[in-house]
Amino acid sequence: MGVKRSWVEISETDRAELEAWLRAQTIAGAMAVRARIILGSAAGESVRALAARLRVTQTTVCLWRRRYRAQGLAGLKTLARSGRRRQITSAQERAVVAATMRAPKHATHWSTRRLAKELGLGHSTVHAIWRKYGLQPHRVEHFKFSTDPEFDSKLADIAGLYLDPPERALVLCVDEKSQIQALDRTAPILPLRPGIPVQMTHDYVRHGTTSLFAALEVASGKVHGRCYRQHRHAEFIDFLKSLAHRYRRPEIHLICDNYGTHKHPAVKQWLADHPRFHLHFTPTSASWLNLVERWFGLITQQTIRRGTFNSVTQLERAIANFLAHWNDHAKPFVWTKSAQQIKRSIQHATSISRTQH
Repeated sequence: MGVKRSWVEISETDRAELEAWLRAQTIAGAMAVRARIILGSAAGESVRALAARLRVTQTTVCLWRRRYRAQGLAGLKTLARSGRRRQITSAQERAVVAATMRAPKHATHWSTRRLAKELGLGHSTVHAIWRKYGLQPHRVEHFKFSTDPEFDSKLADIAGLYLDPPERALVLCVDEKSQIQALDRTAPILPLRPGIPVQMTHDYVRHGTTSLFAALEVASGKVHGRCYRQHRHAEFIDFLKSLAHRYRRPEIHLICDNYGTHKHPAVKQWLADHPRFHLHFTPTSASWLNLVERWFGLITQQTIRRGTFNSVTQLERAIANFLAHWNDHAKPFVWTKSAQQIKRSIQHATSISRTQH
């Protein structure tokens, strides 16, 4: 049975539903206004008073009162717009895809507006077709094929360490991120605001550099790292000594790249004196095989690139803080592809590259 009001008659069921709308955290703002209009009208508020309180026009108040009287709660919902969405024909799709795959005469790639003008379509139509087919002509991905004559054997060796490590042995991915600059911006960074990203000046002052030596535990994802002001074989040997002190396992396998420091005679002598350490080198131009490179990408993105440091000490302190936090929540990077799968992918990419030439 409804409750009679001077302006709108509302049932107890509808009242409970409208009040539930207002309590919901995900209700659209427009729907909340409509609910308040009906509840206020049922309470006896005038059109003028409701419009002033809710900061809408009197016409809006009258509209939703009239809709509610005629259709109930269903009348408060936004009606679908008339007209049918313009359909993209198969011929248009094929034309856009074919044109996108060919570079324009006076540029390296198409934009949505230039291609739309060329084909006599709307740029939103071109954008929709690109999204449907995953076309992104504005993006470029770089690649490089390794010419290492021992590529196959090195690939099999490292992939084997990831997928089937030796029993009771520790596998570490070791590398150095050298010449990390302590950059201090010449103006304060403007913070993030709604609709505006973080803003920073291009100008900066250099306060020196440091090099981060890091060893990633393949099994746990934890990282042992140290910063050095120089990047020579002496620092690498000191880092190896820190690994020997930290890890007491009988066998330690280190995955490294082909940097000259790693093959210095003094390093070879240290390894000969410590036979439990075994070095495994990635093929040349194949640093992607070393999992610690993925971790270097994270620390660069999250701490170094947008950081502001007034000294090398402050930079090294930020690196140490990231290291500590990472190790408290470490998760391993899981290697999934075998050497055979990687070789098939490379052969496929090579065949495509040769076809294009």
